[in-house]
Amino acid sequence: MSSEWLLVVHAASTFSMLGLIWFVQIVHYPMLARYSRGDFGAVEREHCDRTGFVVAPLMLAEAFSGVLLLVGGFHTPLFLASMALLGLVWLSTFLLQVPCHRALVAGWNDRAHRRLVATNWIRTIGWTLRSLIIAFILVQ
Repeated sequence: MSSEWLLVVHAASTFSMLGLIWFVQIVHYPMLARYSRGDFGAVEREHCDRTGFVVAPLMLAEAFSGVLLLVGGFHTPLFLASMALLGLVWLSTFLLQVPCHRALVAGWNDRAHRRLVATNWIRTIGWTLRSLIIAFILVQ
């Protein structure tokens, strides 16, 4: 695959995650507090399963296309900065948000929910900055 196509795949997956993360941050995560407490664990498990079906391919496409661009020699300072942000997003996902979701699968947990909403700003800001950088790279 040519580097131009890899950049298109990378940009498309990044921009898709940008839209998704803002929806999750502003609409979905805050609304979790409104679900019934009685069956919240089941609701959260379904949320994780359904969200994973959408998010996993996008995050993997973004990561793999980014790594392939790096391996192919695309080392501009802006792209390297965007990849550092991607690393931060992945670290945040697995070190902060995934543990919150695990706690919520066990049932409603106000502390875990507040932490999820608060720490998800790391990913929201990260994908926002990444998208701005990738858009700038595309128009150059």
